[in-house]
Amino acid sequence: MSAPSVTAASPSSAMRRAWMAVLAHTPRADLEAALTRALDGASPPEFDWLRPPETGLAMVRGRVGGSGDAFNLGEATVTRATLRLRTPAEDAPVGVACHLGRDRRRAELAAIADALLQLPEQHARLHVQLIEPLAAQLAEQRVARRHEAASTRVEFFTMVRGD
Repeated sequence: MSAPSVTAASPSSAMRRAWMAVLAHTPRADLEAALTRALDGASPPEFDWLRPPETGLAMVRGRVGGSGDAFNLGEATVTRATLRLRTPAEDAPVGVACHLGRDRRRAELAAIADALLQLPEQHARLHVQLIEPLAAQLAEQRVARRHEAASTRVEFFTMVRGD
């Protein structure tokens, strides 16, 4: 996943979607360590919960053959959270997080990171110190999984049928 370019203005919705995808796919331990490093060991800023972390179910839909008729595949456990940073400014950023699983702390960390990334004075630094390394790590893991799966691939057309 390549990181979008960083601008001094407020981030575009495409940029926000990209960093939220990185936050949603990052395991809690990695997210916590990266956020602590990005904040230089300081504690996260104070915030108010708009929606504390809550776990529920979301319907997962599939398509026959990948592109055919849609059908309900099943349900997946999802945790979401929404918070607002306590800042002196009237337009305090709202952080949102949603990920598969039941980890409430992970949702809290992702929502804090999302809110901090919306602050113009913090965005460029946090994008470089938090999102880019996590995106690179996720890309490496994706390549390793593809490579591992490719090593088990069987070419049926090269197999000779014994008659």
